[in-house]
Amino acid sequence: MAVYTARKLLNPKTVTDGALMDYTTARKNMVASQIRTNRVTDPLVISAMEELPREAFVPDDLQGIAYVDEAVSLGQGRFLMEPMVLARLLQEAEVASGDMVLDIGCGTGYGAAVLARLASTVVALESDPGLAVKATETLAELGIDTVAVVEGPLNDGYPKQAPYDVIVFGGSVHEIPEGITEQLAEDGRLVAVVGANKMGRGTIITRHKGLLSRREIFDAGTPSLPGFTPAPTFAF
Repeated sequence: MAVYTARKLLNPKTVTDGALMDYTTARKNMVASQIRTNRVTDPLVISAMEELPREAFVPDDLQGIAYVDEAVSLGQGRFLMEPMVLARLLQEAEVASGDMVLDIGCGTGYGAAVLARLASTVVALESDPGLAVKATETLAELGIDTVAVVEGPLNDGYPKQAPYDVIVFGGSVHEIPEGITEQLAEDGRLVAVVGANKMGRGTIITRHKGLLSRREIFDAGTPSLPGFTPAPTFAF
């Protein structure tokens, strides 16, 4: 398995608000207190989240809170998903080393970077041009070359490279469009938080012999992705 080095971005200790921030220790504490304590046992997910510099994927002025147990604002109403929610979803997806993965709403690319440690190829879809550029630059700085960042509407998925063995949503959605489930390969797994911002359920959809099955896994509240809000209805 490749070991990614962060080059100039990965400085384990950075001065923040006059204090010395030890990101290596912060990562270990995040895994110990947020990941392992929430039924995450997959050693590859744990290893990836313990080693990848989450602080490199948030705005400079928020790097000091990169490892808190909550979503971190990326600006423009977008957020980096809570570490525990991401870890639970990826564990349920059972990502294999040869899988092709679609990461919908990749933001600045942190989830895609974790997925790159688990799968052979990741297509990271982002609708915000600025976030797509940031994701591309940060992944390149980290030497991660198995992720292709593409720009486009999130609710369309990315049919050009379908089918996908795994599809992951980087935020909550009110419902999963049929057009995206159609991009799931045979025996594929789709994981997402389905529901409103403060009330959602970690959900897995699988395809077997052409049929889809759906199972709710855990309660989760995470900020929503744009483009998945149902159109308003009118009552007469």
